[in-house]
Amino acid sequence: MAEKVRLFFRIGYLGDAFHGSQIQPDVRTVQGELIRVFRSLKWLTGPKEDQLLVLSSRTDAGVHVRINGGIVDLEKDLWAALTPRKIIRAVDDRLDNNIALLTVEEVEPNFNPRMALHRTYRYRLEGMDFWEEPDHDDFARWLSLFVGTYDARNFARLEEGKNPMRTILNAQPWMDQGRLVGFEITGEAFLWNQVRRTANALFRLAVGEITVGEVNEAISNPMNEADFGVAPPEWLVLWGVAWEHAPIPESTHTTRLSAPPTGRTAERTRKGRWQQAAQHEMKTMLYNEWADIGVLPIAYHTRSQ
Repeated sequence: MAEKVRLFFRIGYLGDAFHGSQIQPDVRTVQGELIRVFRSLKWLTGPKEDQLLVLSSRTDAGVHVRINGGIVDLEKDLWAALTPRKIIRAVDDRLDNNIALLTVEEVEPNFNPRMALHRTYRYRLEGMDFWEEPDHDDFARWLSLFVGTYDARNFARLEEGKNPMRTILNAQPWMDQGRLVGFEITGEAFLWNQVRRTANALFRLAVGEITVGEVNEAISNPMNEADFGVAPPEWLVLWGVAWEHAPIPESTHTTRLSAPPTGRTAERTRKGRWQQAAQHEMKTMLYNEWADIGVLPIAYHTRSQ
């Protein structure tokens, strides 16, 4: 059996083009698209059970991703014959345009991408129907409720056997030109739907449907069931996943986000058109981020003697 090496890669993708990140039968997924391309290049060979390509963080359909990561095991001789530049360009030529392969490097054979230091998400609350921008100081206080280590079952779709204890390291407002557009939240790991349920609780606080006391109760007494609903996926971005050797890159591109319509003219049709434009803005933001993050190593051509 040929000796293999483990490669760590980082990718971004637009979530509305796929039925989630994890491979599923009969639907397009990010993992499935990557496996398709690697197999078409003959880089994944042999029995399927011996082929390894996995992603770090699971995302639902509709959720966009600035940076996720994963691993793939390739034959050592193949890796020696290739370069990161050649791999990225070969994959990019065959990959769905809604996925960007950003970086690739060799790591230790036992490297597990799921064991990340932390993950950061951003949610654009102003994209939701009936959003009302709250007082900024109040919003910052609401975000502080979610920071710390606690049983988050009231803010998640809890899977059987899953430990509900989660540590949220930071939560802060997402601002644009002085306007509150949403929030950014960083945690070691998140439960299924945890960020979207947190987003819906913040949205309902902003529009006055629930109180701070109700949120506090849901966090402090998790065995008393509470359900604040789930915010839609299309305004959520996995901003980045950090590993010890690969921190989340700082954003170097500024995308100005347009403000939602307000006042008497902000009826349903106009708001719907703005929401479509706002979705395009988020995609433009991500494409520009990928252009900066995924700069390929410069290759110099030498003249033959």
